Amino acid sequence: MSSTLDLPNVGDGLPAGSARVALRFQPSGTAVRVPPGVTIFDAASWNGVAIDSTCGGHGTCKKCRVRVLAGDAPPSELDLAAYGKEEVADGWRLACRALAYTDLEVEVPPLVTRPKAATVGVGRQVILRPALQKRYVELAEPSLRDQRTDLERIEDALDDLALSVEAGVLRQLPRVLRDAHFKVTCVVVDDLLIDVEPGDTSDSLHAIAFDLGTTTVVATLLDLSTGTPVAVASKLNRQQPYGADVISRISAAMLDPGTLERLREASALTLQELAAEVCAEGGVDPGKVYEVAIAGNVTMTQLALGIDPEPVGVAPFIPATRRYPDLPAGELGLDLHPRARATLLPALGAYVGGDIVAGLLATGMTRDRRLRLFIDVGTNCEIALGSAERLVSTAAPAGPAFEAAQIKCGMRAADGAIEAVRVRDDQVELDVIGNVDPLGICGSGLVDAAAELVAAGLVDASGRFIDGDLASERFPELATRLVSLDTDERVFVLHGNVDEPAAAVYLSQRDIRELQFAKASIATGWQILVEELGIDVSEIQQVLLAGSFGSYLSPANAIRIGLVPKLPLPRIISAGNVAGEGAKMALLSLQERHAASAMLDDVEYVELSDREDFNDRFIDQLAFPA
Repeated sequence: MSSTLDLPNVGDGLPAGSARVALRFQPSGTAVRVPPGVTIFDAASWNGVAIDSTCGGHGTCKKCRVRVLAGDAPPSELDLAAYGKEEVADGWRLACRALAYTDLEVEVPPLVTRPKAATVGVGRQVILRPALQKRYVELAEPSLRDQRTDLERIEDALDDLALSVEAGVLRQLPRVLRDAHFKVTCVVVDDLLIDVEPGDTSDSLHAIAFDLGTTTVVATLLDLSTGTPVAVASKLNRQQPYGADVISRISAAMLDPGTLERLREASALTLQELAAEVCAEGGVDPGKVYEVAIAGNVTMTQLALGIDPEPVGVAPFIPATRRYPDLPAGELGLDLHPRARATLLPALGAYVGGDIVAGLLATGMTRDRRLRLFIDVGTNCEIALGSAERLVSTAAPAGPAFEAAQIKCGMRAADGAIEAVRVRDDQVELDVIGNVDPLGICGSGLVDAAAELVAAGLVDASGRFIDGDLASERFPELATRLVSLDTDERVFVLHGNVDEPAAAVYLSQRDIRELQFAKASIATGWQILVEELGIDVSEIQQVLLAGSFGSYLSPANAIRIGLVPKLPLPRIISAGNVAGEGAKMALLSLQERHAASAMLDDVEYVELSDREDFNDRFIDQLAFPA
C-alpha cells in the first residue's frame, strides 16, 4: 500500500504552507486535503462526501463503514469489535474513529440514495385553484392619447387582483412588452407579479412540493394546470452525517456555531438536487418552476431557513414562529425561476410541525366527523386524535428504533434489509428488500421480529427471551437460533450461522428493549389524548399510520406489541406519505392552504414533557400486551 498520493490542494481552507494530509475518496474520485489527525468521517463531511451514519459520528451506530485502500489508518478497539480481525486486516474501518495522519485512499460504500419512501397517500379531492396562475393578456399599445404606464396597463387587465410587483419584473417589463407587441402572459403568485413572459405560455404552470423529512426528502413536480404529478424523486437528507434525529442535529448546532450554516447548506443542497432531478425526469425547464411548498418538522424547517434551533431543543421548547413568511425560493438554495416563491406549512408546536399539519390536511382530520387517530411513526412520533368537532395533538419521543438506529443489525429500508418476519411451524420466513441475501433489519422488520417471537412464546410479556432450557423443550427448532454473543448478550439469529452469531443478522435483547421504549412512548401519547377527549378507545373508528415507515408496518403486529390500540384490523390503515400529499394540496388549492393555516387555531397541542404522570404511564406501557 502506498504511503503518499498525488492530490490537488483543495477544500480545507488552511493558510498556505500549513501541514496537510491528502485523501482521495473512491469511487467518486473526490480529492481533498485536511489537517492531520482529522477523522475520515469529518474529512468526508466537510467536503461533501456522504458517509452513512445515524449517530452523527459519535461511534455509537457503527454504520460509517469505509475501507482504506492505500495509506495507513491504524484500527481502534472499536473497529475490531465492529468488524473482526479479518475485515480489519482487509482495511475496513469506522470512519468516525479512523484518523488521517498520512495520505489515504478510501473506499466509501454507496449511500442509500433512494430509500423506500411512499409517495402516494390518502389525498382528497380538492378544488383546483392554485395561488400560482398565469394570465394571457393582449394590451393596448401606448400612444400620445393613452399615457398609462406599462405596469398600469397590466394592472388594468388584471383588475380582479390587488397586484404588487417585484423590482426584477419592472427591469425587464418595457423590453418584454414591446418585443412581444404587448401580447404577454403574466405570472402571478397570490397577488404578486413575478414575471411577464412574451406570448401565451399559460399551458406551462409548474411547482414542486417537498416533504422535508429528517431522514428522507421527497419532491413531487406538479403541473398546476391539470393538478397532476409530473415526476417524483426521493433521497436521503444530506444533514444525516450530523445525526439520525433532530436532537442530534440541534446538539451539533449548539456545540459548534458554524454547524448551523453547514446544516442550512446541506438542506439547500438536498432540495436543489431533488428539484433538478424531478425537472430532468419531467422534461421541465427549472426556470419554468414558479413556486414550491415545503412540509417539514420544526427543526428541519428552521434549519432550512438558517434559524437557530437551540430553543426548540431545550425546555420550554419554543420555536421561532409557528407561521412562516413566504419567501423567494432562492433563499432555500433552489435554482428555479429567479423569482419563484416558497411557502412553508405552519407548525402546531415545537415537535408537531408543518409535516403533521400537511398530514392532517391530506387526511381531512379537521373536516371528518369520524373519530380518528393519526400516528406518524418515527424518531419523533407525532400523534393527533379527534374529529371535526375537536382535535388534539402531541409528540412522543420514540427514539431512533424505528429508523433502525441503535439496533445492532439495523439498517435503512434498502436492498438487503429484512422488512418482514414470520414464524410458522418453528420456521422463520423473511421478506428481504431487493430479494437478496439479508444484510440487516429495518424498522418494519424489527417490529415483525419482536411481535412474532412474542406470539410464538420465545419472548415473554416483559420483553425477555425465555430461559434456554424452556425454549429447547417447547420450541426445539427455534431454540437453536437463540444463542449468546461473546458479550453474553442473548440474540435470536434471523439469518446466518448460529455458531457464528456475530457475523449473522440477529435480533438482540437490547434491540427488543429499544423497541419497547419506542412503543411505550407512543402508546402513552395516544392514551393521554384519549383521556383529553374523554372517550373510550373502542370509539376510535380509524387509525392512520402515516409516513414511509407506516406504509410498511403490519397492523396486526403493531397491535401485538401495543404500538396502536387493540381494534379490528380493518380500522387500521396505511396513510402513506401524507406530508407530501399535504404539501401538494397547498400548491393545488388556496382553500387548502388557508385550511392549513387555520389549524393553528383549530387543533389543540398537548405538551407531554411537563406532565407529572408521563413517566409512570410510560413504565406501565413497556410490557407487551398479554
